[in-house]
Amino acid sequence: MMDKPAELKRFMAIDFGLKRIGIALSDPLLTFSYPYKTIENSSTFFKELKSIILEMNVEKIILGFPFEDEKETMISMSIKKFHEDLIKNFKLEVILWDEHFTSEMAKENVIKTISKKSKRRDKGLIDRGAAAIILQEYLDRRKEEGENRIF
Repeated sequence: MMDKPAELKRFMAIDFGLKRIGIALSDPLLTFSYPYKTIENSSTFFKELKSIILEMNVEKIILGFPFEDEKETMISMSIKKFHEDLIKNFKLEVILWDEHFTSEMAKENVIKTISKKSKRRDKGLIDRGAAAIILQEYLDRRKEEGENRIF
């Protein structure tokens, strides 16, 4: 795989769901995140994800994980399996990140920013919005800890 210039590399966040998977991307300077796309959780998911990773020159994936759950749930077990599959398929660093309250925050953002009630029903907006929150939290923490991009 031929690399694009280093300044164009991005991070990706994933909000995993059994039906839909929300995707967010960072800007090339790793300063802010934005909701990118929602993909159906189906047999074609990894093919679609590979296309995005190559096109957007993704170098790291931040995967939302429910750390607040005291016991393993079906979703936490599914995310662990998904985490392993991401590493196997893409050979990228995949970081598990606490997704606590991200879907609720994304729902609030949709209500505040989308005036048409019919558009608010698009659950994909919430999924990719939650991914953007996960990624922004990760980027902000990186900045606080002094991890700056070196070109």
